[in-house]
Amino acid sequence: MPKFSPTYKMPFRRRREGRTNYRKRLKLLLSKKPRLVIRKSLRYINAQIVVFNGSDKTITAVNSKILRKYGWKYSCKNLPACYLTGILIAKKALEKGIKEAVLDMGLYPSTKGSKIYAVVKGALDAGLKVPCSEEILPSEERIRGEHIKNYLEKFKNISKDFDELKQKLLGG
Repeated sequence: MPKFSPTYKMPFRRRREGRTNYRKRLKLLLSKKPRLVIRKSLRYINAQIVVFNGSDKTITAVNSKILRKYGWKYSCKNLPACYLTGILIAKKALEKGIKEAVLDMGLYPSTKGSKIYAVVKGALDAGLKVPCSEEILPSEERIRGEHIKNYLEKFKNISKDFDELKQKLLGG
C-alpha cells in the first residue's frame, strides 16, 4: 500500500516527531498511580510528579537549578546533582501526600547507573516508593561524585559538599 493512499492513517503528531511512545504511555496510565516523570536537558534535570485524570496534571516539580539555593556550586546535570534532585522531588511529593509513583522515563534508553536512575535512587532514599531493581541503580561511589573527584582536582571537595547538602535536605 502506498504511503499516502486513501486508506492511509496519519500517526499522531507527537508520534511522527518521535516525542511520545503511546503504547508505553498507555501502560503507565493503566496503573492509575502517579508518575515520576524525569526529563534531561543539556544543563538541568527536571523531575515531576504527574497524575492523569482525563489529562495530565502536574502535582509538584523540581528543576536541578534549585540546588544552587541550597549551596550546590557544581554542575546541575551530573550524577550527584541528579541524586539530590531526586531527594527534593520525593520530599515535595511526600508533603503533598504521594507515597508511591511509577517511573516515566519517556524515550530515554534504560541504561544501568544513568542519571535517570540516580534521580530514582534519591527519591527512594527520601522515602518515595518507586518500583525499581536495585542492580540498575548507580553505585554509592558514583552518586557521591568519586568519579568526578578523581577526574578533576578542582572538584576535590565534592564528596564533602555532597554529604553536607544531603544531610541538610534530609533534615538530619
